[in-house]
Amino acid sequence: MISRTAGERIISIDLLRGAVMILMAIDHVRVYSGIPAGATTPGIFFTRWITNFCAPAFVFFAGTGAFLYGRKLGRKTALTKFLVSRGLLLVVLELTLIRFAWTFNLDYNSFILVGVIWMLGWSMVLLALFIRLRPLTIAIIGILIIVFQQLFHYLPEAFPLSIRKPVGTVWAFFYYDGFEPPPGIAVLYVLLPWLGVMMAGYGFGAIFLKQAEIRRKLCLWIGLSSIALFLIIGMFLLPAESRDKPMPALFRLLNQSKYPPSQLFLLMTLGPVIALVPYAEKARGWLAKICLTFGRVPMFYYLLHIPLIHACALVVNYLKGGAVHQEWYTSAPFTDVPEAGKWNLPMLYFIFILVEVILYHLCGRYANYKLKNQEKSWLRYL
Repeated sequence: MISRTAGERIISIDLLRGAVMILMAIDHVRVYSGIPAGATTPGIFFTRWITNFCAPAFVFFAGTGAFLYGRKLGRKTALTKFLVSRGLLLVVLELTLIRFAWTFNLDYNSFILVGVIWMLGWSMVLLALFIRLRPLTIAIIGILIIVFQQLFHYLPEAFPLSIRKPVGTVWAFFYYDGFEPPPGIAVLYVLLPWLGVMMAGYGFGAIFLKQAEIRRKLCLWIGLSSIALFLIIGMFLLPAESRDKPMPALFRLLNQSKYPPSQLFLLMTLGPVIALVPYAEKARGWLAKICLTFGRVPMFYYLLHIPLIHACALVVNYLKGGAVHQEWYTSAPFTDVPEAGKWNLPMLYFIFILVEVILYHLCGRYANYKLKNQEKSWLRYL
C-alpha cells in the first residue's frame, strides 16, 4: 500500500472533477441560450452529449472522496457526522441559494427544483448509513442498486390502494413510480440510482490505497470493461429501436436515458472517466492547471457559476433585443425562450469561455485562501 499525508489531495480526482465541471457549465449556458437538448444536428447533439459525463463523475468521485476523507478522519463516527451535516447543508443550498440563482425569484408556490445538489446531499446522508460496512460490500450494494433499479418502480404497488398514492408521491423522490411529486416540485434526479453510483465510488476509493501500477491496471480494467459492455449491449439493443426515428444510429446509441440514469448511461459515462484516472495523475500543462483549480473548490464553483451564467444571459438578451427578458427563466433550468431569442452555438461557446475565465480567477483566489486557512473547519464544507 501507499501512504498519504493527512492533508494530501488526490490530483487525479481533482483534475477529472474540474474537467467535468467545465463541461457542466457548457450545458447550463445551453439552458439559458434556449437551445433544446434533443436536437439532432451534430453540433447541438454533442454539445449536450459531452455534458452527460458531469453528474455521474461528480457523484462517483463524491463517494470516493468520502472514503478518502474517512481515512483521514480515522473514525467512522466522525465521517458519519460529516456526511450527514454536509449532505443536509447541500439540501438547504439547493432549496435556497441555488434555486434563486436559477430563477432570480422567490416564488416557491409555482416552482421548486429538486436538482443535482439535492440528490448529492441526500445521497451523502444515505451513504452514512452504510459506512460501517467494508468498502467492497458498499460497492457491491451500490452496483446492485444500479443494475436492478427498475424494480424500485413497483414498490408503491406493494401498499394497499388506500395509501398507494401518498406513498407513490413520496417515492417519486426516490425513483420514478408513475406518481407525481407534490405540485410545483420538479424532480430532476431521483435518489436511488445515484445513491448506487456514490456507493460504488466509495468502494472505488480503496483502489487509491494501492501501489501506482496496480491502481493503473485496475482503473483501466474497470473503465475499458465498462466501455466494452456498453458497446456490446448498446449495439445489441439498437436494432430494437424504431428505425423511423430521424436520429442517426450513432446518436441513438449515445442517447441513453439520464433521468433516471440507465445502466447503459452509467456504463457509457463512468467507463471513460475511470479509465482516465491513471492518465490524469500524470497530466501537466495549462489545461490541467485550470481543471485542478476548479476541482479543488467544486462547491464554490457550483454556487458561483449558475448566477453568473444567468446574469450573462440577461446581458446578451438586452444587447440582442433591448430587453433582459427575465420572464424566460422563471422556472430555469426549464426555460421558455422564444425562437427569436435563442442563441446560436458560437454565442453559446463565447459566453461559456467568458464565464470560465471569470470563474478561474475567483476559484483560484478561493483555493489559495482555503490552502492557507486549513485550520478553519467550515472551509471543508465549501
